Amino acid sequence: MARSGAFIFGASGTVLTPEEVTLYRHAQPWGFILFARNIDTAEQTRRLTADMRNAVGWHAPVFIDQEGGRVQRFGPPMGTQYLPALDQAEGASDRAAAMYLRSRLIADELQALGIDGNCAPLADIATDETHPVLKNRCYGYSVDDVVLSARAVAEGQVAGGVLPVLKHIPGHGRAQLDSHHELPTVTTPENELVETDFAAFRALADLPLGMTAHVLFSALDADHPATTSRTMHQIIRDEIGFDGLLMTDDISMNALAGNVVERSLAASQAGCDLILHCNGDFAEMVAIATAIGPLSDAGQRRADHALTYRRNADDVDIAALTADLAALMQQGCHDG
Repeated sequence: MARSGAFIFGASGTVLTPEEVTLYRHAQPWGFILFARNIDTAEQTRRLTADMRNAVGWHAPVFIDQEGGRVQRFGPPMGTQYLPALDQAEGASDRAAAMYLRSRLIADELQALGIDGNCAPLADIATDETHPVLKNRCYGYSVDDVVLSARAVAEGQVAGGVLPVLKHIPGHGRAQLDSHHELPTVTTPENELVETDFAAFRALADLPLGMTAHVLFSALDADHPATTSRTMHQIIRDEIGFDGLLMTDDISMNALAGNVVERSLAASQAGCDLILHCNGDFAEMVAIATAIGPLSDAGQRRADHALTYRRNADDVDIAALTADLAALMQQGCHDG
């Protein structure tokens, strides 16, 4: 099999267009990502994920952002509407158990649709100043609480046959702007970042996949956000110790300067293994595929290693797990 392209692509709708099939066949994206625009019914979604894989000729991973709370791409009747992660973690009598169960249940719903990658866990630490677009998606306010919860989420996904993606490396919790629209700048000194934001990711650095933060850390690189900063990538690899497959956050987000090709090249040259392109814009996908090309040798090694985490889901009683999660939340209410 030819080496996969160093990018993950979306699609424009609920079925692939002939042009998308041709692009996927020739460009060979390493994986795919789904959004609400791609999901109508369970049968349709299963067919779409199968068609994506057929186009590239192998069982490529298909990702989604199904965090629960505000960021989940489908809800009832196809999936459960979960609490925001921060509310779930803070409200449970046992945060690790609750976050594991929530993650394992989400994985079951994803697997039923042919989806085997989820862009979670988050290891971003919530603060009083965290922008609302992120804050209630976080798992806690301390390194210990965040690491405990994030580890549980990753383990729940793997147990359910779903690849975890650790985000947003090296930390998005201090951002006070929405990186979908503008570039957040964090002015926190390096020593404080090392002891807090970076420490959370260091404790989770063994996870197989990660996603960068479109955040500028002025104490370390005053000119480039982490996604396109060689300095920050060196910190991610050497100081945080993350050697997993590293993708950008969505390259279409307006925190980054330039057009999507310029952003993609800057991210790749800085050290990202994969460009994540989410909006399904066909012309942009063609341009990125042409500019970026296949995975590097290091990227291919990391990609191969990441796929070793993909396994058959363990055999569990979903109804019993659902009841267990409800009991943890009920007990948390009583304890509170």
